Amino acid sequence: MEGKLVRLRAYEREDLDNVMSWVNDPEVTRTMASFPFPLSRGQEAEWLEKAVMNEGDRKVFAIETKEGEYLGGLGFMKIDWKNRNLEFGIVIGKKEHWDKGYGTDATLVALDLAFNRLNMHKVYLRVFDYNKAAIRCYEKCGFKKDGALREGFYFENRYHDVILMGILKHEFLEMQKKASDTPRS
Repeated sequence: MEGKLVRLRAYEREDLDNVMSWVNDPEVTRTMASFPFPLSRGQEAEWLEKAVMNEGDRKVFAIETKEGEYLGGLGFMKIDWKNRNLEFGIVIGKKEHWDKGYGTDATLVALDLAFNRLNMHKVYLRVFDYNKAAIRCYEKCGFKKDGALREGFYFENRYHDVILMGILKHEFLEMQKKASDTPRS
C-alpha cells in the first residue's frame, strides 16, 4: 500500500534490528503509553513474531520510504468487525525523518485501507496532550477531537490529558473527494 512518500508493508522477522534502533529511545517512546520500561531484544523479537503472524484483533505494518528505508510502524488495534471501528496508532521511530510528512502520508494510507478496503465506519486514537506534532498530523488527516480523559496519563512528574480523536468514513471520503477535485499546479 503506497502513498506519496511511504509504503506500508507487513513486518518481517528481519525488521528486528530496525525496531531495536528506536524502541528504547525515550525521545521516541515518550508519546507511547505502552513503553514505560526498556524492552529486551527477546521481548521485541516475541512482539515481532506476533506481528509477522498478524492474527487476532490487531494488524500492524512497517512504514518505509518508497526507496525501502524503514521508518517505523503503525497498527490497527481493537478491531471491532461488528461495530466497524478500530483504534489507530503510529510511530516514526527514526527521528531524522520527523517533520517531513511521512507520518501524515502513512496515516492517510492507513485510513484509506481502513475505510475503503476494510469498510470501517470509524477510526479512533488516543494522543497525549503534550504531543502537539501528532495532534497537528491527525487534524490534517481529518481527525476531530471526541473528548479527553482528563489527567489520565502520568509522565514527567505531572498528569496529562489523553485526548480522544476520531474520524468517520464519510468525513474521510469527503476529504478524499475534495483533494481529488483540487487542481494541481
